[in-house]
Amino acid sequence: MTQPLQFDNSYLQLPARFYSRLAPTPVSRPGPIRVNRELAQQLGIDADWLASGEGTEALAGNRLPEGAEPIATVYAGHQFGGWAPQLGDGRAILLGEVIGRDGLRYDIQLKGSGPTPYSRGGDGRAPLGPVLREYIVSEAMAALGVPTTRSLAAVTTGEPVYRQVAEPGAVLTRVARSHIRIGTFQYFLALGDVEALRLLVDYVVERHYPDAAGAENPARALLDGVIARQASLLAQWQLLGFIHGVMNTDNMLLSGETIDYGPCAFMDSYDPATVFSSIDHQGRYAYGNQPGIAHWNLARLAQALLPVIHPDEEQALTLAQDSLDAFAGLFQSAYRGGMARKLGVSDFGEEDDSLAAGLLELMAQEQTDFTLTFRRLADLAGPESLPGIADLFEFPGSFEPWLERWRQRIENDGQHPGERRVAMYRANPAFIPRNHLVAAAIDAAVGESDFAPFNQLVDLLEQPRDYEPGLVDYARPPRPEEVVSKTFCGT
Repeated sequence: MTQPLQFDNSYLQLPARFYSRLAPTPVSRPGPIRVNRELAQQLGIDADWLASGEGTEALAGNRLPEGAEPIATVYAGHQFGGWAPQLGDGRAILLGEVIGRDGLRYDIQLKGSGPTPYSRGGDGRAPLGPVLREYIVSEAMAALGVPTTRSLAAVTTGEPVYRQVAEPGAVLTRVARSHIRIGTFQYFLALGDVEALRLLVDYVVERHYPDAAGAENPARALLDGVIARQASLLAQWQLLGFIHGVMNTDNMLLSGETIDYGPCAFMDSYDPATVFSSIDHQGRYAYGNQPGIAHWNLARLAQALLPVIHPDEEQALTLAQDSLDAFAGLFQSAYRGGMARKLGVSDFGEEDDSLAAGLLELMAQEQTDFTLTFRRLADLAGPESLPGIADLFEFPGSFEPWLERWRQRIENDGQHPGERRVAMYRANPAFIPRNHLVAAAIDAAVGESDFAPFNQLVDLLEQPRDYEPGLVDYARPPRPEEVVSKTFCGT
């Protein structure tokens, strides 16, 4: 039998000060929850083995697969604007890397696998609820086409985790193009370790931005590449009503993927000031603030790269600032392109900025559901209106002047109406991981050991654009008694 995981580890080629070697802490009674068979196939991993007793032991940290070289990585970060000089993987252990069938390199990490040198007094464990939340939302984001870490598997530990109360424990197997963060660079800048910064630049360029290797200034080319990917990523978040909730610099990956689905949530009623995170008391990471926070975080990356961008500090600052100044334009370009698809127009002109702004103003005024508002537009975009989600949502009368303006705009656009509607359905999903559905799935699993709602929700969200009336309960907004106003990290 071939090895179920074919590891090809590269991060260990960096010096030992980048990580600590240690094995996961075993648990008493590991049990399977779910294996992501489609993702396993993409990674060339034996899904049947993952679902076996031996695989469950490995996913829980009780058994090391052959070729695994477990480490916890070190990094720093700004958390809610405050500087933390050393953070690191406090409850996650990187087993190693695999080469997927697409030829790309992926990290395989166990989250909730026990204490590490970076746990800062914590237990290194993860409660079941946050593990299920991350599985649901990360896989939904992947289905929506958003760059994201993925969930390969989840297992129970058979042991309690103590937070406000005792909760069942679990371990998530997370997959990422890498787990290198802005905070990884910040850590070595704070130490004045320029050699480590140069090594890290070379490693990230080779792994994620190979075109930058041939640039006149590879470090600046790396910065430009990260800025472009983050601008695109933030636009996708905004276009879906996604709120990350904890946009610290240690939660922004150089690969451009979404990471850390702790207090995350999707908006129901549109409001730019929406905050769900129970620890974001000042609204720093509110929906409307996210692009600005991303720019602030990227400025911290630029600061960390200054010694590598140019030996002359003044010239390094000028080059870095020029790169940072591109963020706003890149974000706006990506956002306007996405909004054009959501509204069904092929070329987003200046008049369309006003059209989009008018819609968002009405949505905020009437507190209409973000997802259903745009989905209903797609129903109305063809030569004949389709019933679609009309049983769930119809526009209030106050929208009628705007709708007439929008109809005139798409009639003059030149697209085939049928093709326009299909494209709008792609841009405007019917299903998102609504907070009340996620909470209900977690409550059933934690309170009753019933994983059926969790599995049903994950399955449904694999096809977020395919609405059928029989699935109305997955598409509707929460009733007043179902509203979830706070989400939690689980640390």
